[in-house]
Amino acid sequence: MQYRILGDTGLKVSILGYGCMRLPIKDSSKAVVDEREAIRLIRMGIDGGINYVDTAYRYHGSRSEVILGKALKDGYREKVLLETKLYTPKLRTANDFDTLLDEQLNKLAVDCIDIYLVHGMSYKRYKNIIEKLNISEKAQEAKQAGKIKHFGFSSHDSPENIRKLIDTGIFEVILVQYNLLHKDNDEIIKYAAEKGLGVVLMGPNAGGRLGLEPAGKMRDLLTKGRNDFIDLGLKFVWSNPGVTVALSGMGSEEMVKDNLALASQEEVQLNAEEQQRVEKIAQGYKAIADIGCTQCGYCEPCDEGVSIKLIMDLLMISVCCAGDWEDAKAKYKAIGNHKNYPGEKADACIECGVCETRCPEEIPIITRLKQTHDLLTGLDSYNT
Repeated sequence: MQYRILGDTGLKVSILGYGCMRLPIKDSSKAVVDEREAIRLIRMGIDGGINYVDTAYRYHGSRSEVILGKALKDGYREKVLLETKLYTPKLRTANDFDTLLDEQLNKLAVDCIDIYLVHGMSYKRYKNIIEKLNISEKAQEAKQAGKIKHFGFSSHDSPENIRKLIDTGIFEVILVQYNLLHKDNDEIIKYAAEKGLGVVLMGPNAGGRLGLEPAGKMRDLLTKGRNDFIDLGLKFVWSNPGVTVALSGMGSEEMVKDNLALASQEEVQLNAEEQQRVEKIAQGYKAIADIGCTQCGYCEPCDEGVSIKLIMDLLMISVCCAGDWEDAKAKYKAIGNHKNYPGEKADACIECGVCETRCPEEIPIITRLKQTHDLLTGLDSYNT
């Protein structure tokens, strides 16, 4: 396993982190995790050299922290740096910070959280909550009490606003999205690193899009012996000198083993030939379409039962596979008619807009649902 230093914290961390937002599940509900398998996989990753684990208050119906806590028993807590996130919607007063932090410590069954991030912070949320309630002072008190060691934030805000957050000078670590299909934060990563912040990445494989088997001429860009672009996706982010850790949600043994092997190579950065392929891959995906969905699931549940996350996934598959939609069409037809595809199709949407208010990527979900329904019920073209 390759390791780097997490900014001015001085912490030595694995370049691959275990993200606990996509743990293995027993059925189609993200809240029902296969706990035994999840614990086994997390420990497999740690045994393979991963020493950075990530979770959050909301993940898997607020069960992720509990499951990770179980995985870190039997001596595993001492092997890792633990990161979780402050859920700001629960903050009404400054004292709510202490209540929430104590709840998370209890769920994780630990005395201290190494990296505590404000979850999904925008500059507006910073001004209206963090600054207004003086949460940075509460974080300092928590440090002094030994409950947290380092304070930071995750964000889907614009690069300009993330820069403003960095310039407050109160944060030590940032978690942002970055991958070969989403390079908007390239300059922010450089700026954060120059300021001494540790940089952790979400979505290095574009929400799973780089794990899809490409179709047509895109197959010519695959690394020999592979049927996806995961290897190049991880190498791309690791080639950025400002990046410390790339988080990966690993829901199967195959994923864990593959990612561990990639992170343990002697050379984890792109060579000249790979760089050329990466550029062509990015151009190819852009030419097809960039949906922008990371499959986080925050848009659900829908009051009308629309299977938003599944429908968005089918849209990405159909578009990113260069128009080869037959499998996606079959699965879309099965929604509401098969036990593996529960819920309602996109035409059940009443355009209430609640899903769009929840989406951290600000995707026009209502429009996408309409496009998906048209696309997967017979149209032979996709028009953005």
